[in-house]
Amino acid sequence: MRLALASDAWHPQVNGVVRSLSATVERIRQRGIEVETITADQFRTVPCPTYPEIRLALGCGRKVTTRLDAFAPDAVHIATEGPIGWATRRWCRKRGVPFTTSFHTCFPDYVAVRTGLPVDWFWPVMRRFHGAASRVFAVTPTLANELQARGIGPVHLWPLGVDLGLFSPNAEPAAEMAKLPRPIMLNVGRVAVEKNLDSFLSLDLPGTKVIVGDGPALADLKMRYPEAVFLGALHGRELASAYAAADLFVFPSRTDTFGLVNIEALASGVPVAAFPVPGPIDILGRDGMGRNGGALPIGAVDEDLTEAIQRAMTADRTACVAEAAHYEWDRCTDAFLSGLAPRPAKVAGWDQPKASAVAELVMP
Repeated sequence: MRLALASDAWHPQVNGVVRSLSATVERIRQRGIEVETITADQFRTVPCPTYPEIRLALGCGRKVTTRLDAFAPDAVHIATEGPIGWATRRWCRKRGVPFTTSFHTCFPDYVAVRTGLPVDWFWPVMRRFHGAASRVFAVTPTLANELQARGIGPVHLWPLGVDLGLFSPNAEPAAEMAKLPRPIMLNVGRVAVEKNLDSFLSLDLPGTKVIVGDGPALADLKMRYPEAVFLGALHGRELASAYAAADLFVFPSRTDTFGLVNIEALASGVPVAAFPVPGPIDILGRDGMGRNGGALPIGAVDEDLTEAIQRAMTADRTACVAEAAHYEWDRCTDAFLSGLAPRPAKVAGWDQPKASAVAELVMP
């Protein structure tokens, strides 16, 4: 089995999309499947306007074509809607190769936030890009329903996962957070306008607000909220230590499709407070009990973020860890592989998913 995965989001970018894709590729390779990644780090790039950390490949069409012709993939998955994604889509269309796509980021919402233009102006581009795919991967049922309402589908549910060995309540708490006034309320992610961090940082609450991450809004937020602690971008064990030192994770974003950091927090035994929007609500549930039959709260969602924070403070840390266990990466890898659309000819080594499994995951 030979899988080509095309993505404009890849290392050295630091975000949930990159972490999710790289973890998936690693586990797919461990299963003996050959994976060719076609990613932005392999091309000459320029900074994306308003997103300088994201690099856009220049004139990548010919090289993408050459790479795909040489690799002759049995299945193609396109993870992003950038230049590499469009070039790979063109290759598939010209050669009659079926492909699948992912909807990782609500770019229409992001662009609307940054430009002030109506969000509906940007959805036609998304429909065109994903419309030719055999299936579109979505990470939550709420996102799947929105995509279908927008005329995008069929949708395949691909829940993301977390490294339960790294993110754990047994991680050593970050020393730089040990003496901070409690409760320590943590946020991890890109420091940018679409993350809605003002809604969190402007709250009058006891304790300490800690921000882990980098981005274009960092300097402005540090100036306007000098009482908050900004630790910059952390990775690996340092990031796990920051979670382990926190009392609560606060996720004020209204535009994320999932929020992998929410699962990382839960795996670390840290309850989550958020707005009742797609992503958090798919993880926490409206009652804060999670989506997998838990009997104790793992956090809270509320349109009043202060109320969500106060309720989440009483959540059960052991229940948080138990809920996160449902997002183990092998299960998520199974879902990814079952949604692919291999070429019609029988592929050696390709374990076709059972029809019943696909029926559970594919939304018409």
